[in-house]
Amino acid sequence: MKKLLAALALSVSFAFPAQAEFKLDSRYTDADGDLIADTPADPARQIDPDTLIFAYTPVEDPAVYADVWKGFLDHLAEKTGKKVQFFPVQSNAAQIEAMRAGRLHVAGFNTGGNPLAVACAGFKPFAMMAANKDDAYGYEMEIITYPGSGIEKIEDLKGKKLAFTSETSNSGFKAPSAILKAEYGLEAGKDFEPVFSGKHDNSILGVANKDYPAAAVANSVLNRMVARDVVKRDQYVSIFKSQSFPTTGYGLVYNLKPELQDKIRDAFFTFDWEGSALLKEFQASEPPQEKFIPISFKDHWAVIRAIDEANGVSYDCK
Repeated sequence: MKKLLAALALSVSFAFPAQAEFKLDSRYTDADGDLIADTPADPARQIDPDTLIFAYTPVEDPAVYADVWKGFLDHLAEKTGKKVQFFPVQSNAAQIEAMRAGRLHVAGFNTGGNPLAVACAGFKPFAMMAANKDDAYGYEMEIITYPGSGIEKIEDLKGKKLAFTSETSNSGFKAPSAILKAEYGLEAGKDFEPVFSGKHDNSILGVANKDYPAAAVANSVLNRMVARDVVKRDQYVSIFKSQSFPTTGYGLVYNLKPELQDKIRDAFFTFDWEGSALLKEFQASEPPQEKFIPISFKDHWAVIRAIDEANGVSYDCK
């Protein structure tokens, strides 16, 4: 980890100048310098849809999460006076494109996809799940294999297949790519064969069923799947665990009317988690996710932008 952190520290030190590499698409403005799109000052450019479309990051079965989010979406409808519809997106790219095209208004974008959603879709993240105790939050990237795979340490990945999720995922691609290169000198396509599963649950089930010899995944997803008995702990072995990263960021599209934006924010911070399907699902994380806390994209996502910088990620929205 020391080599990675040194590399990231170097990129960050150059990037504040270098973080000028992160920039919003030309369709947006950022007059206050908070790195997110300003709401248009002209009321004619603001929108007030009759139905709010909500999407959760596509990490697992959308049908499961439609039920998990129902209670919150009912609360959101009550607070805003709007109809609210759950949109089951199948990929990070589809989720970003839906918001960019005006078909998605409120969303949870995964850790790695947040910067691209902010830059290209006018996403304004303002909340994240955290524990009741000390507002603790975060998850780790783990590289897992199955018992008896012959992979006992990171170096054993050489010459093998490693499952990633998608190129926009922090724990499913960006962080492990940076760590494997900085700490172990292992590069995808040169030292191991990368394969892409599309989602964290696909990677986890792929390892559990011995379809993939190893995979890089978010342990928040892994822990929830274990809690639901989708996989068992004796079906996998972890050979690496990273530092903690921020979790899914929740927010809204930049051009909603300001008063509607205020009502949406209020819905997140007034939701009663006690006895909810959200609590039942997300308290299985470590630390448990039991409430929404306010966040700053500029501050909380600095480490993710640094990882993007180390990986040479482009925020070109074309």
